[in-house]
Amino acid sequence: MTDLHPYAKLTPDLVLDAVEACGYLSDARILALNSYENRVYQVGIEGESPLIAKFYRPERWTDEQIIEEHEFTQALKDLEISVVPPMLDEEGKSLREFAGFRFALYLRQGGHAPNLDDFDALLSLGRTLGRIHALGKARLFKHRPTINLQSFARDSYDYLLANDFIPSSLKIAYQTLGADLISRCEAIFARVKYTPIRLHGDCHPGNILWRDESPHFVDFDDARNGPAIQDLWMLLSGDREQQTAQLSEVLDGYQEFCDFDFAELPLIEALRTLRIMHYSAWLARRWTDPAFPHHFPWFNSERYWAEHILELREQLSALQEPPLVIF
Repeated sequence: MTDLHPYAKLTPDLVLDAVEACGYLSDARILALNSYENRVYQVGIEGESPLIAKFYRPERWTDEQIIEEHEFTQALKDLEISVVPPMLDEEGKSLREFAGFRFALYLRQGGHAPNLDDFDALLSLGRTLGRIHALGKARLFKHRPTINLQSFARDSYDYLLANDFIPSSLKIAYQTLGADLISRCEAIFARVKYTPIRLHGDCHPGNILWRDESPHFVDFDDARNGPAIQDLWMLLSGDREQQTAQLSEVLDGYQEFCDFDFAELPLIEALRTLRIMHYSAWLARRWTDPAFPHHFPWFNSERYWAEHILELREQLSALQEPPLVIF
C-alpha cells in the first residue's frame, strides 16, 4: 500500500533537489513539519535562514485554486497584515513544479500559540481578523469552494456509511444521529441569511503564531468562501459565559476594521457540527496514505467511533440551545 501512494515518491533527496532547482544551495538539513494533508519541510540553506517547502497533495486542489490562495495572502501582505505568502520565482510565479509535484516556498515564521485566556490577545486577534475580512469582502473566490452543508456534512455522512469504517454495532446509531444533525443544521442555514466572504477557513490556534505581541496568521490552505463567523468561533472555548466574554472581546477588535453581522451567531454550533463530521470523513478518505495510520492509530477503532458518536450527541444538544448573544 505504501508504494502505491504518490507521496511515497517524495523522498528527502527529491525535496532537496526541488529546492535547489529554484536556485538555492541547501545544507542538506531537512526537517519534516507537522502536516498531513500536504507535506511540509524546513530545508536548511547555506549561509541563510531555512526555507519552508510545502508540497501539495496531488489531485486535491487545481492550479487555479492554489494560485487564488497565494494571491489572497499576497494581497493581505501588501496591506501589511501579518501573513506569510509564498515566495515568487524570477518570473513572478508562486506555484512551482518538480518531478510531478506542485510546491511552494515560504520564509520561515517563528512564534508560539496565542494565549486565548488573555483578553488583550483576543482583542488583537479580532483586529487582525477584521482587517483580513475587510479585504475578504471585496470579492469572492472564483475557483475555491464554499463552506456548505453538502460538502462538509452530507458528503461526509454518505462516505462513512458507504465504506467499511464504522463498526456494525454502531452504524445504526451513527446513521440516525447523523441524519438528525444534518436536518437541524439544514434548518439553521435556511433560517440564517448571510453574505459569504473570503475566509482563512481553518482559523484554529495552531494556525496562529504569536510573536512581538502580535498574531501572525499562517496556512491558508483551506481558504474558501463562507460566513465571517467561521474564522471566529474556533477561538472560543469553555462554557457559555466564557465563550460570550471571549467573543465580545474578539468582536470589539474586529469591528474597528470590519462590520460584523450578528445574525451569523446562530451558525456557530452548526459550523462546529460540520467540522466534526468532516474531520472523521477526512481521516477515512486519507486512510490509504501511510502517514495517517501511523499518526492516527486510534482512528477506525470501536472506541473512537463510540466517542465520536457521544461527541455528536453532545452537538445535537448544543444545536438546540439558544445562540450566543453579544450586547
